[in-house]
Amino acid sequence: MSFSKDHIIHLKPESSFSYIENQSEEKRNDLFAEIMQNGFHGLCFSLYEDGQKPGDIISEDQVRRRMEILKPHISWIRSFSCTEGNEFIPKVAKELSIKTLVGAWLGDDDEVNQREIQGLIDLAKNGYVDIAAVGNEVMYRKDLTEEQLLVFIQKVKNEIPNVPVGYVDAYYEFSHRPAITNLCDVILCNCYPFWEGCPIDYSLDYMKQMYQQAKDASGGKQVIITETGWPSQGENVKSAYPGHNSARDYFINTQIWSANDNIPVFYFASFDESWKVGAEGTVGAYWGIWDKNEVLKF
Repeated sequence: MSFSKDHIIHLKPESSFSYIENQSEEKRNDLFAEIMQNGFHGLCFSLYEDGQKPGDIISEDQVRRRMEILKPHISWIRSFSCTEGNEFIPKVAKELSIKTLVGAWLGDDDEVNQREIQGLIDLAKNGYVDIAAVGNEVMYRKDLTEEQLLVFIQKVKNEIPNVPVGYVDAYYEFSHRPAITNLCDVILCNCYPFWEGCPIDYSLDYMKQMYQQAKDASGGKQVIITETGWPSQGENVKSAYPGHNSARDYFINTQIWSANDNIPVFYFASFDESWKVGAEGTVGAYWGIWDKNEVLKF
């Protein structure tokens, strides 16, 4: 994903809180290793190996191999689709005692949308879904009208009344679209200081304010950060620059904040995925904690 909205949040220039400020490089590396050893809330699952892309059919064996790599470090996994091999993600996760936030990918093709919705319902009825996400950034992309999306959300809620149902979008959409917010059981928001051009030194405070904007709109419902991350290579966005150390530091800050304040975060992403270059430029291929060869970066 990528989004950039000017002047959504006005960050105070003197604000630069960081849990790792004034820490040495050695200490930062130690903190990263400690977080990985102790485990953290969750990751967004990266399905595609080098040379693969959305539309390719992915095998259960591939899903299982990658899930085994992630298992020691996480409690939750997030998937983005219920077709083309994505349906194996929650099934394998449950076998490995990992909780699941399962998404139906909605776009402008109604036939595909219907398959995705039915796939999500079927997975939930079979016990593979802990939280159901109906659509990802559909309003941001303008693939559906708000009314069309509300119909899909209500349909899923009707079919799986015992599973919390939400919709994933940029944090600001939940204050802009109260009808969607009111229908959701849980608020699933994406928070990317990088895509809004925030310097790494101010990124944690910026994400906190993003989260608070969604929280203020939530009406007291649980708010989960479904995506946040920082790329390790690629082009800058305004004052936000990718980099190996910046990606490591952003991950550390995010996980310490998540643990200290009890805020569920699905970090984006698990593995680098080369296909994302087409959608986001060079930077799109470098959001993983592991590289495309499944080697831990830091």
